Amino acid sequence: MARLAGRRALSAVPVVLVVTFGVFAVAAASPFDPVKAYAGTAALGADRETLDRLRDNLGVDQSFVVRWWNWLTDAVTGDLGHSGVMRQPVAQVIAERLVWSALLCAVAFAVAVLVGTLLGVLAARRPGSVLDRAVTSLAYSLEAAPVFWIALLAVWLFALQWDVLPAGGLTDTASERVTAGQVASHIVLPAGVLAVSQLPWFTLYVRQGVADALAEDPVRGARARGIGEGTVLLGHALRSGLLPVLTLIGSRVPELITGALLVESVFSWPGIAAATVEAATAVDFPLLAALTTLATAAVLVGNLLADLLYGLFDPRVKLSEM
Repeated sequence: MARLAGRRALSAVPVVLVVTFGVFAVAAASPFDPVKAYAGTAALGADRETLDRLRDNLGVDQSFVVRWWNWLTDAVTGDLGHSGVMRQPVAQVIAERLVWSALLCAVAFAVAVLVGTLLGVLAARRPGSVLDRAVTSLAYSLEAAPVFWIALLAVWLFALQWDVLPAGGLTDTASERVTAGQVASHIVLPAGVLAVSQLPWFTLYVRQGVADALAEDPVRGARARGIGEGTVLLGHALRSGLLPVLTLIGSRVPELITGALLVESVFSWPGIAAATVEAATAVDFPLLAALTTLATAAVLVGNLLADLLYGLFDPRVKLSEM
C-alpha cells in the first residue's frame, strides 16, 4: 500500500507542474486586467502612470513563465503568495473556505453512496419489475438534469413554496455566530442537491453489478443449497456487485468538485466557489494556481483511494502488483 502511494505521489509531481503552468498560461491570455480588478472603481479615474506603478507592484508586468516559476518556488517553501482580489494570503483564503467545501462534499458523497447502493440493490433483486423500471428511469432522468437546475428547483420547492428549509447561507441572517444546529439545517439543501447529482451513477452501477452477481453460478448454487435470500444478497451478490463502484469513486471526484462549485454558488455556501470565481475573473494568479492545484490533488487522491479499495476488497487483485 505504501509502495503504491509512493509511486502515485511521484507521478503526481509532473501532473501538478503541467496543470499549474497551464493555469498561468491561460490566465495570461485572458482579456481580464488584474490591475483594474484589484483597483476596482478607483481604476476608472486613475492615470496611466498610477496603473503602471500598481502593475509593477503586483508583478503582473512580468511574463507568465516568470510568475509561474516564482509562485512554484515559493509554494515549495509553504508560501502560496498573496491574493490580490481577496486582500489576504492565499493560505488563509483556502483555510477559511476549504473546511466548508469539504464538509459539503463529504456529506453529499456519503448520502449518494448509501442511497445509490440501496436503490441499486432493490432494483437488482427483480430485474424488469416495476420497481426496477422506476429506479432506472429516475436515475437516467437525474443523470440528464443539470445540477444548477436541480438546485434552483429545490430552492423553489423547499424554501419558497413549503418554507421548511433555508434557501442559502451557512447560518440564519440575524445570527452572529456559527452553531452546529444552524449548519445542520442549512447544509440539507446544498448537500441533498449535490448528492442527487451523483446518485444516478452509483445507483446504475450497483444495480448492474448486483444483477450480474445474482446470475452467477456460485449464487445460484447458494440458493439451491437453501441459503436464505438475505444472506445470498448481502453476503455474496452485494460484495461482488460493489466492486465496480469502487472504481467509480475516483472517477466521480472531478464531477463532484464541479457540482460543488455550482451548488455553492446557488446556495451562497461559504466554500471555495466564490473564491474560484473571483480569482478567475480578476486573473488572480496565486489564488488560481493554488485552487487548481488543490482540485488536481483531490482528483489524484480519489483515484488512489479507488485503487486501494479495489485492491483490499477484490481477492483477485494484489496491492503489491499494482
